[in-house]
Amino acid sequence: MTVSNSRPIPADAANRIKLVIFDVDGVLTEAGIFVGSTMDGEPLELKRFDIQDGVGIKMLMWAGLKVVLVTGRPSKATSIRALELGVQCHQVVDARKLPIVKDLIQKHAVGWEEVAMLADDIPDLAVLRRVGLKAAVSNATEPVLDIADWVALRPGGRGAAREFCDALLSARSQLDDVIETYVEERSRP
Repeated sequence: MTVSNSRPIPADAANRIKLVIFDVDGVLTEAGIFVGSTMDGEPLELKRFDIQDGVGIKMLMWAGLKVVLVTGRPSKATSIRALELGVQCHQVVDARKLPIVKDLIQKHAVGWEEVAMLADDIPDLAVLRRVGLKAAVSNATEPVLDIADWVALRPGGRGAAREFCDALLSARSQLDDVIETYVEERSRP
């Protein structure tokens, strides 16, 4: 499968990756929220997640990579999506992501160079500056784009995460195998 990007992920960088971190708002969503209330006055928040992004995240896990969501904005909608995907989700107040990621690195016994992150804005910079593979959605802010090793052609919440997953798996020479294994397993009676 061909993954279109002006700058593909180098195979050596891709093969080092063991842990992939995704920001949520602006990466897995379009950075917007719908806020309202139920008829009983209970607050209600909705977010739009791209289904193909979710399949990409599952593909990373099928390929043996650890995947974690780290967001600076707690939300029930994010918890629900993480549960659906079967991924760890850390929601921290005030976007203090670095201590969480340091704990994840220690827990999973990986080094910073073995971590990839897909990000979009300045709350991600403390982590993004340290990881081995810095990735950004196409509509990321300039400080993120300036340091990104790889930039999606698509914006956050509109397929950028899937594009990143495909590019990473392609650079690791795993994309076709993951797809074929999925199709084969689901073709059995």
